[in-house]
Amino acid sequence: MITHPEDESMILFEAADLVPAGTTGDGRAGELLRLHGDELRAVVTWAREYLCRPHPELGRRGAVCPYTQASLDRGAFLLAVLPGRPAGVAELTQVIERHRDWFAELAPRERPESLHSTILVLLPGMADDLAAIDAAQAELKDEFVPHGLMIGEFHDGPPDKQGLWNAAFRPLRSPVPMLVIRHMVATDLPFLMTDAAHLSAYRRVFGDHVPAHLRELAESVVSEP
Repeated sequence: MITHPEDESMILFEAADLVPAGTTGDGRAGELLRLHGDELRAVVTWAREYLCRPHPELGRRGAVCPYTQASLDRGAFLLAVLPGRPAGVAELTQVIERHRDWFAELAPRERPESLHSTILVLLPGMADDLAAIDAAQAELKDEFVPHGLMIGEFHDGPPDKQGLWNAAFRPLRSPVPMLVIRHMVATDLPFLMTDAAHLSAYRRVFGDHVPAHLRELAESVVSEP
């Protein structure tokens, strides 16, 4: 468990903090576990049983997310939970921006092991306002990508974003609504193709170091003036 050095209301849990079920503890962390321990544990189970495993509809071999198992193994899979409900998209983006700044301190990109780090901000109070989560993600992406960061939305809508290898597959379904912060990786190119600023940020981070299976896609993009 990690508590923000300047804001005791901001707490990150590791998967190991959430077992056995029923464990709570004291203070703010104990309160969050009493109120939202079930949701936190559900997300860890989902990560292990869904993200870390193959899926028949995925359209390729391997785990749904190739990075989650390493993140879990290294204690870098960090979970926050936002109690209640933000007043709107603006308030939600402010909460995520604070977690983004903390993420940058905890997992600076220049440290290689940081690439396994992620913060999942659970939003259990927004289960009936998934459109606000999607809107916040779209707004935040323009802020995150120039800094070499990605922000993803997950909920049981599910988000209307198709899989890369199977257009009928919707891979972003999760048991609890959340927004997820991580570092951009080289295989993120397909998620950045439709925005010139996003592509420019990708090039600044990776230059010519594009994965072999994405080189043809990269070469198909018209060079920026």
